[in-house]
Amino acid sequence: MLTTAVTPALGVTGLVVRRGDRTVLDRLDMTFPAGVVTALTGPNGSGKSTLLDALAGVVTVDDGVVSGLPSGGVAYVTQAVPPTALPLTVRSTVAMGRWRARAWWRPLGRTDHAVVDAQLERMGITDLADRPLDELSGGQRQRTLVALGLAQRAPVLLVDEPTAGVDAASAALVTRALADEAATGVVVVHAAHDPVAIAAADRVVALG
Repeated sequence: MLTTAVTPALGVTGLVVRRGDRTVLDRLDMTFPAGVVTALTGPNGSGKSTLLDALAGVVTVDDGVVSGLPSGGVAYVTQAVPPTALPLTVRSTVAMGRWRARAWWRPLGRTDHAVVDAQLERMGITDLADRPLDELSGGQRQRTLVALGLAQRAPVLLVDEPTAGVDAASAALVTRALADEAATGVVVVHAAHDPVAIAAADRVVALG
């Protein structure tokens, strides 16, 4: 496994995010330490995914501050397949995680391919590497998206429902990978309803 320098804690202060006329997050203060897996829990609509969006910088923050964002960027694993007009295999999907580390016109190097292979193995999908993404089961696709996030080797890893739709063995692979990332000094935050994922976290924060 590649090592990652320890990242300072990520945090939000006085965070306000509105979706239309509804205030989803209202003056939220929270800190997410490095080296710890933090699980966000709460009922649907409590703001778990919105908080991840705010930490990733993909939603407009109406007020407040997100602090501690590292120069190495944020890896954000949503439950949506990355949009593209091209047919994607499992391997090419995971390889997308390496694009940010290089200019778009440069091909992936030996190190990049080694990282991709390592994440395929971690998620138990090496045998699916050449399968089209749209032929996978829900659980296989979820493991592929988690592998995509892991391949970015970012100092912050955000995951929305990492064990959604996966079986017990796959859930164990995913939660183990998140713990291993945190052990290298990464800030790991995920939203979860699954009791297995919640129980595997080092820290649980309830919203709503």
